Amino acid sequence: MKILLTETEIAERVAQLGREITEAYRGRELTVITVMNGAVVFAADLLRKIDLPLQLDSFAASSYENDRSSGKITIRSALKLPVRGRHVLLVDDILDTGLSMKCAMEYFRSLDAASVRTCVLMDKMRKDKVCAHADWVGFRIPDRYVVGYGLDSGEYYRNLPYVGILTDELDGQEKA
Repeated sequence: MKILLTETEIAERVAQLGREITEAYRGRELTVITVMNGAVVFAADLLRKIDLPLQLDSFAASSYENDRSSGKITIRSALKLPVRGRHVLLVDDILDTGLSMKCAMEYFRSLDAASVRTCVLMDKMRKDKVCAHADWVGFRIPDRYVVGYGLDSGEYYRNLPYVGILTDELDGQEKA
């Protein structure tokens, strides 16, 4: 495993994001919606750094199959709380193609959210994005398959305190 983001780097950036988000939403009704399962670790740390009263919900959607983006979105669960008239902050682990984020944002807007903004831990530097940016980005990373800090490969590695790139121990080639 090649470590891309250390535990310390992540903690420092999450604290900074929390301060920025606190200022942006001060005096507003905020609902944070976490994309499950990958963003749960990031969201838990981020929520503790947002110094505002807020509501929390989760949304399960994915465009990944076998460690690759499928190009299709699958919604696995809906929201529990109403977002009508509320400011929504969608928290996700990684902005890859942006397909999941674009579809989720459209969904929340269709529910009459007052606003929908996004925060991602990582933004992959890709040219083929459907959704080109997030409002808050922790780190811009190369277009590699990463695990740790909530991100998985076959549901493993989510519990690592850092983000890494898996390496093939037999030939030393990084897993793409």
